[in-house]
Amino acid sequence: MRVEVLNTGTELMLGSIVNTHLASVARDLFPLGLRIQRQVTVPDGDAIRQAMLETFGRADVLLVTGGLGPTTDDITRDITAELLGLKLELDPEIVRHIERRFAKRGLPMSDRVLLQAMRPPEAAVLMNAFGTAPGLYFPSTAAERPHIFLLPGPPRELEPMMENQVLPILAKLVPPTPAEQMRMYRVIGLGESQVESRVGEPLLALGLEVGYCARPGEVDLRLIGSPEKLAQADPIVQSQLGENIFTEDARSLEQVIVETLTQRGLTFATAESCTGGYIANKMTNVPGASRVYLAGYVTYANEAKTAALGVDAALIAAHGAVSEPVARAMAEGARRASGAQLAVSTTGIAGPDGGTPEKPVGTVFVALAGEGAETVVQKHRFPTDRETFKQLTTQTTLDLLLRRLDGREEQVAAKFSEGDGGCGGQG
Repeated sequence: MRVEVLNTGTELMLGSIVNTHLASVARDLFPLGLRIQRQVTVPDGDAIRQAMLETFGRADVLLVTGGLGPTTDDITRDITAELLGLKLELDPEIVRHIERRFAKRGLPMSDRVLLQAMRPPEAAVLMNAFGTAPGLYFPSTAAERPHIFLLPGPPRELEPMMENQVLPILAKLVPPTPAEQMRMYRVIGLGESQVESRVGEPLLALGLEVGYCARPGEVDLRLIGSPEKLAQADPIVQSQLGENIFTEDARSLEQVIVETLTQRGLTFATAESCTGGYIANKMTNVPGASRVYLAGYVTYANEAKTAALGVDAALIAAHGAVSEPVARAMAEGARRASGAQLAVSTTGIAGPDGGTPEKPVGTVFVALAGEGAETVVQKHRFPTDRETFKQLTTQTTLDLLLRRLDGREEQVAAKFSEGDGGCGGQG
């Protein structure tokens, strides 16, 4: 079945809101054996009509998001009824649902709010447990017309409606197909072309769909196929990429670290200079991080390194802030000040200026201090823009920490690259 998604909303076209619909809808559809074949985003207004017409005769299922509210720019419902030659009528059940929500919140209800209760009798109502605007389902009644789902725009309303109401309907429409599964290997420290050169040909030879998605310091290797083919692929991937794989699911590096620290009952802290709190930000984005992450120190100035972490000013004067001894002292100082069992540090030259022949722009030292173990310091160079430099340094530092936690520390440390592409696939 060909599935297309139409996202509506001028705010999406202006960049006021990030469009997250495609990712969440695609994840929901995959277990049914469905893939999104085309996605279009249009502003509010007449562009919705033209975009919907383009799907007629081409798509089997059309998922439309946005434009179901009570304001003058919410016209998706009206346009759909007009295209299908249907008449909108006030639905008493939807009215009661809206009235209950307003009463529960103690808010006055204007007449315009009831526009959300208008629907053609031919459309099935998808009740909205997290908002006032219901979704609507228009079954296909002609070969050239897709099944149409009108869904609310806010993700907190859209995602539960997809899971609880849209997917059960689609499950009945989807013809039986051979079961396919997806496996995601998250690889750190290798570029996209490096990953492909190691495993691409043998994986394609198995008849798998193979895809790659590169980010600074990371590559996702995506395999889709039968369970039997995926089982045959795993030894190939592990033999060629094993020491660089940090997870075989969709978890982020920081999520894996938080979960591993939690399981082992360990705590850690961070001391950052050149990354400016980037590591702390990533770690605290993980639910449950408060159980293991004790403190983060952003010591950008030399004086702060001394005051907060106890780094000897003479050490900085002798070796410079960007140096192995200072990185070591920062990590050990963060562990001492926080009481954590583990601590990491970063100090480097992000650029575009400030480098020297001995320490060119992009030079960075990262360190890991741990209870009962010698402090480890690594030197790297990432000659790139400041943002990518921070991302690569962060991934390098977290990789160092995870290798200590999962016992891979004795292996050769990952050599990070900026990556050499975006996302793609073969198969």
